[in-house]
Amino acid sequence: MRCKIIFSALMLCLGTLDGCGAARPSKFYQLAVPGDTAPRAEPAAYPVTLLLGPIGTSSLYRDDRIVYTSNEEAMGTYEYERWAEPPSELIREVLFRELQASRRYQGIYSLRSDVHGDYVLRGHLFDLRELDGKILAARVTFEFELHDSRTGATVWKRYYSHDEPVDGKGVSAVVAALNRNVLSGLNEVTEGLDQYFSSHQSTGSTTGN
Repeated sequence: MRCKIIFSALMLCLGTLDGCGAARPSKFYQLAVPGDTAPRAEPAAYPVTLLLGPIGTSSLYRDDRIVYTSNEEAMGTYEYERWAEPPSELIREVLFRELQASRRYQGIYSLRSDVHGDYVLRGHLFDLRELDGKILAARVTFEFELHDSRTGATVWKRYYSHDEPVDGKGVSAVVAALNRNVLSGLNEVTEGLDQYFSSHQSTGSTTGN
């Protein structure tokens, strides 16, 4: 009986040591915003105020874990490789800063503020994940829509989906590819908005791509 008690106590101690040993440190990543470019002459700002709403997404991307996909079927998340914030928040912050830096609008504000806006920009994130296969890639898919605050109509939208090749190995290389992909997609969004307002300032709001 005494031997059984000693054996049980020993196993409990080993289990405790295993659980309380040195934990693997977590690594956190964020999306990098491009550095300031050389100053240049910019056209006058459009006389409109934009409100940037939250980016909708599934529960998978409301978490901070980095997502991967095996064979386009099974999806999982890294336990110790995480985003500094949920991806939808990171993308929204990068877009907000890019729109402000463009100086193309009279004002850029959060939809959660009490500022009145002429237009509301909303987005939805569908994919931000690693694709494991013959070629390692980083997939980004999202869509943005511009709504006229006065009429509620959707006047512009842009859908973006692209698989960016990963240069190198490891999660850090995947994050770098995801970052390039996100910035490429957001560049299309900002350029599309610029084109919309440059061609619709005097013609009113009509749906466009």
